[in-house]
Amino acid sequence: MGERKQDKLLNIRTSGIREWNDYMAFHYNRYEATPYKALKELKKNYSFTATDKVLDFGCGRGRVAFYIHNHFQIPVTGIEANQKTYEEVLENKSLYLRKAKHITAPIEFYYGLAQHYIIDKTHTCFYFFNPFSVHIFRKVVDNILHSVEKDRRKVDLILYYPTPAYTDFLKLSTPFEIADEIKVPGATDVKEKFLIYRLPDEFF
Repeated sequence: MGERKQDKLLNIRTSGIREWNDYMAFHYNRYEATPYKALKELKKNYSFTATDKVLDFGCGRGRVAFYIHNHFQIPVTGIEANQKTYEEVLENKSLYLRKAKHITAPIEFYYGLAQHYIIDKTHTCFYFFNPFSVHIFRKVVDNILHSVEKDRRKVDLILYYPTPAYTDFLKLSTPFEIADEIKVPGATDVKEKFLIYRLPDEFF
């Protein structure tokens, strides 16, 4: 099933690409949604629990947020730094909720820079599809670790299409360890996969 047909099932519009055309392009990458075939594989192989709360950094038009919210019915928050894209995700939210009124878990979106977002103690899963430079990624991960040090809990980082800059930083400069690798069937690119990073028990 095509991307647009999958969108239609959720009553949203998330296809397409958007490039940054100003100084933000130096640190923020273009908008491109995670493929539905990859999300289907994540759904099959990753177990979100009823107590999880997902935070999607660089949520774009909201495909990942709506998909997870719809299939797992857990709270999801998206952060987006592009004003036009943020307006589009709010439009999608309005459309999506017309079909998802039965889901009581909240779904929220915020406009702003990822490194300035205050991590709530209820956030447990953090999603990244290479939304920004490793410089910003470092700050975001530091914010996550500070939150966990203050309010101890198990958290996961979910990276789609992981870059060496991200994985090297996590390996060399953080206590996160790879807990799982989820490959996308039929993928021709070895990067077309999810890496799940988790804090080891000794961290606690």
